[in-house]
Amino acid sequence: MAMPSSLLWAVDIFGRVYTLSTVGQYWELCKDTQLEFKRVSAVKECCWGIACDHQVYTYVFSGDVPIRYQEETYENQRWNPVGGFCEKLLPSDRWQWSDVSGLKHQQLDSFTLPSPHWEWESDWYVDENIGGEPTEKGGWTYAIDFPSTYTKDKKWNSCVRRRRWIRYRRYKSRDIWAKIVSHDDPDQLPDPFNDISIGGWEITDEPLGRLSVWAVSLQGRVWYRENVCHHNPEGSMWSLITTPGEVVQISCGPYDLLWATLWEGQAIVREGIDRNNPQGISWSIVESPSSENGIMHVSVGVDVVWCVTKDRKVWFRRGVNSHNPCGTSWIEMVGEMMMVTVGLNNQVWGIGCDDRAIYFRQGVTPSELSGKTWKAIVSGRESDRSQTGSSTSLLSAGCFFTDDIQNQTHAIIQGDADTSSDTELPSVPVNLANTAPMGAAASSSGNGTGNQTAEIRANLTVDPLDSYQGEATVASTNNEKANLEMHKSSTNPNPSAELQWTNIDLKEAQKHPVLSVSTFAETSSLSSLGMFSVGAEEQYGADEHPLWAWVSGGGCLVDLHSPLKWFTVLSGLSSSVQSLSLSITPAQTAAWRKQIFQQLSERTKRELENFRHYEQAIEQSVWVKTGTLQWWRNWKPHKWMDVRVALEQFTGSDGMRDSILFIYYMYHEEKKLSLLNMSCCESRRIQGPPSHHAIWSVTCKGDIFVSEPSSELEAGPHLMPCDQMFWRQVGGHLRLIECNNRGIVWGIGYDHTAWVYTGGYGGGFIQGLASSADNIYMQSDVKCVYIYENQRWNPVTGYSIRGLPTDRYMWSDASGLQECTKINTKPPSPQWSWVSDWYIDFNTSGGTDREGWQYAADFPASYHGHKTMKDFVRRRRWARKCKIVTNGPWLEVPPVTLWDISIIPSSDADDEEAVALWAISDKGDVLCRLGVTQQNPAGTSWLHVGTDQPFISISIGAFYQVWAIARDGSAFYRGSVSPKKPAGDCWYHIPSPQKQKLKQVSVGRTSVFVLDKNGNLWYRHGITPSYPQGSTWDHVSNNIRKMSVGPLDQVWVIADKVQGSHSLSCGTVCHRTGVQPMEPKGLSWDYGIGGGWEHITVRGNATEASRVAMHDTSEENPAVSKDLEDEESKGKTEQSKTPLMVSESQELDRNAVNC
Repeated sequence: MAMPSSLLWAVDIFGRVYTLSTVGQYWELCKDTQLEFKRVSAVKECCWGIACDHQVYTYVFSGDVPIRYQEETYENQRWNPVGGFCEKLLPSDRWQWSDVSGLKHQQLDSFTLPSPHWEWESDWYVDENIGGEPTEKGGWTYAIDFPSTYTKDKKWNSCVRRRRWIRYRRYKSRDIWAKIVSHDDPDQLPDPFNDISIGGWEITDEPLGRLSVWAVSLQGRVWYRENVCHHNPEGSMWSLITTPGEVVQISCGPYDLLWATLWEGQAIVREGIDRNNPQGISWSIVESPSSENGIMHVSVGVDVVWCVTKDRKVWFRRGVNSHNPCGTSWIEMVGEMMMVTVGLNNQVWGIGCDDRAIYFRQGVTPSELSGKTWKAIVSGRESDRSQTGSSTSLLSAGCFFTDDIQNQTHAIIQGDADTSSDTELPSVPVNLANTAPMGAAASSSGNGTGNQTAEIRANLTVDPLDSYQGEATVASTNNEKANLEMHKSSTNPNPSAELQWTNIDLKEAQKHPVLSVSTFAETSSLSSLGMFSVGAEEQYGADEHPLWAWVSGGGCLVDLHSPLKWFTVLSGLSSSVQSLSLSITPAQTAAWRKQIFQQLSERTKRELENFRHYEQAIEQSVWVKTGTLQWWRNWKPHKWMDVRVALEQFTGSDGMRDSILFIYYMYHEEKKLSLLNMSCCESRRIQGPPSHHAIWSVTCKGDIFVSEPSSELEAGPHLMPCDQMFWRQVGGHLRLIECNNRGIVWGIGYDHTAWVYTGGYGGGFIQGLASSADNIYMQSDVKCVYIYENQRWNPVTGYSIRGLPTDRYMWSDASGLQECTKINTKPPSPQWSWVSDWYIDFNTSGGTDREGWQYAADFPASYHGHKTMKDFVRRRRWARKCKIVTNGPWLEVPPVTLWDISIIPSSDADDEEAVALWAISDKGDVLCRLGVTQQNPAGTSWLHVGTDQPFISISIGAFYQVWAIARDGSAFYRGSVSPKKPAGDCWYHIPSPQKQKLKQVSVGRTSVFVLDKNGNLWYRHGITPSYPQGSTWDHVSNNIRKMSVGPLDQVWVIADKVQGSHSLSCGTVCHRTGVQPMEPKGLSWDYGIGGGWEHITVRGNATEASRVAMHDTSEENPAVSKDLEDEESKGKTEQSKTPLMVSESQELDRNAVNC
């Protein structure tokens, strides 16, 4: 699968803006071509730029979800004995029209659009909802006085009232360059801008969509754009930031890293940037790596810093992280660049100083942040698709090469594992200071073929491993040795001399560099292959390559596991480049690779010896047991074969172990375990992909399982217990999954990425014989690991880490039963790897203060985000992101990230009819997917459905009944949804169960079930075709984690505290039995395999054959029918043989502990 599409932005020397997709091969001209730009700075969602008029513009991508902003104001009234509630207020009261605090005067006509790029979406209307509960008509809420606690009920002492008015505005200037209109004081307007940089969207738990926009004016002053976020892409105003000197250029990373360059050549680093202070606190000065040449350009990433000095040398800053943003020292890199830019995962691009081509830094990985070599991007323009390649070859450009230069070029061509036609900057060994200069004319004597079969005159005997000694230190002894060897090799006419080289182009930052890169100006870029005039007045023709002035990779995500199409050499260059590599034979290339591989293997063994005493990097809360099994080989030679396995058991946040064992294995044993998995399936006659009626589930670790339902699962004379169901694993990793009976399956990962099922089977550990490579693609997921820092207050020192002997660990998990520190907390399993550092999580339930702390009277208790006199303990949650890379039958559905999803559990329609699919984005927007069919399960586009508040759960029934749950816990019903009107017309507010906040809804054929935040399951009573909203809520059970209602109104749940063999099990699959048209709530529970399940969906199991069969059987055998009726009547008064954890008639558990 190709990587998700993202864009590399660039500006040519004529001010035209281009984009290059990571899945494309051509530069595309920006849609809005009326402006000419100097510089741009991009992220995934938008791009900011400075035009040639020195004004700032923003380019926001269009999307299926509109950018909406809610304006609100409150109408306040006071009661008097004469006229009742009226607009006459006391002098000490708030304004009649005010904000929520009452301190700001806000009349309806005082609201205006902030810029011409906005438009009103609707007129003002009254919000008739308060805290998830509908108010009386008019939307009034009542209180004793201002300010106070407002309620929807009017009481005898209610002296004041208020209601909220709402109006939405929509951002309309998308896919065009929108000028940033300044509303600042004319005396405080910023100077014309010269540079701009955006980032900061990953600042520790920053509100979603928040951006930090930094700009530099022509007078060297730094400005910060306030309040730039998803709902306000323009921001509000410019704030001046004081600096220790005049600034030339600035760069902002995705996290809290911000560097700038001064006119004097120094760099300044902004410190103190965090969630509460995105502007930072102070500046620190970093000296230039060279005393003779100051820093000209700087670019920062997640935890890396690159710079270009005034002599065009490129430098990498070592030791940069969130705790030390200044880093420790500089390392020089080979090559000369005009500027560099760092992308999302620290990938680097640059513009060559001579040829103005864009180069990509290859080999940048989390373990090798500096990369290995530069490689030119040779993609053509979109307008050149119908044109032939460049007619200017290397030789026709007037470039002649001596033998010495040809030797260097050979090292260039074979310096990468790619094809010989790849054009690169050379990885010049640092020992070539005495190489003959370029410029001598090539000899025309000989046999006439000397230019094609020139002998290799230099034998570079530099050990590629010894040349990189920690920091790429260049010793004088190595230089002398290299010079001596080169002198000897110059007298050796043997053309088959074996070559060695270095493949990492690093140099140590020294006070007096041993080698000047300017000595090799011709070989450090592509200028030797063709020179272009930077100052050309006329634009280049269709057969010429663009000359670039600026590049921005802030919105470009390069997947290290997916190939790029940027490096395909055009026809005008390929023949010439190939002619330069004829002197190097495949045998020499193979010998080089073999030698390098052997040396790397030996070094790896030496380095691993020093780390054998370290503990294995596996989460300590996971029990792991390794052992052997024997597998019978049923072909020649028939014998038992040993198989190594590792069993893993997960421990929940409450300290209790789940009952599921997870199997892991080594790579070389995939085939054996694949046979083991296949044998289990074949013994049950289950082969290939899951059927359309399969039941899908997800474990607490994100593993995906399916079970083929039998005809006796839902109805029949002898119901099949769900603990006898067979579950088999499907490759991939998801947080939740939804399906229907037409084979359409969608899933959502922990990082909210949407995935659609491709119809394949395999991936993950199911490789080889048990699966097919068809429809199997790469998949990745990111989730957070949480630990808690706990403190107790004492009268002497205040809050400290010294607790009582009976207290929990000062660093623990959520339950406090296990000690979890930053050092000993490992990723969930060996398949995961860290992708971030520890940071404070401010999104903890109950709220936090500015430092992330939550307060309570004691451990454990109800935590809140503000300190009171009775709070003697506090805690705060730390989070760290980890990532897993796997594969499975899943394709990503970009670009909207989702929180919840629901597919209509239908129907007998033809394959080409559209299937209704509703979803909720991670921002709470309600979406309807268009164009979903059995042939195209991914659909075509999203249709936004307007709401007054964010939603968290949605479900569509078999007859297009759409129910949803808002973030405040209230329920809504969408009216008039049909195939001809897929989005419906309006929302109807449904009162929630008393004193309960809902979190999930599931709709079947006629039944509607909801789940509240305390784990109580409710059934909506009184739903009829004429009154689809229903009338009342009936309580069904408690301690429920997730639930799913199928197209036959069957009810399946993931339950906690189920009575198991030894202890109360968490995350158990349970099935509601006795569900019938006259008993829609069912009678009792049957539970299956206990522990470890997180999500289940039965919305694909729509077959009614078992019900028909049961009906026929009862008619033929009245005795059986009577026995069934007696059993059902008995079940109404007794619990089943496998009762659920807690009696259904007991008091509602409002504080159930979830696993």
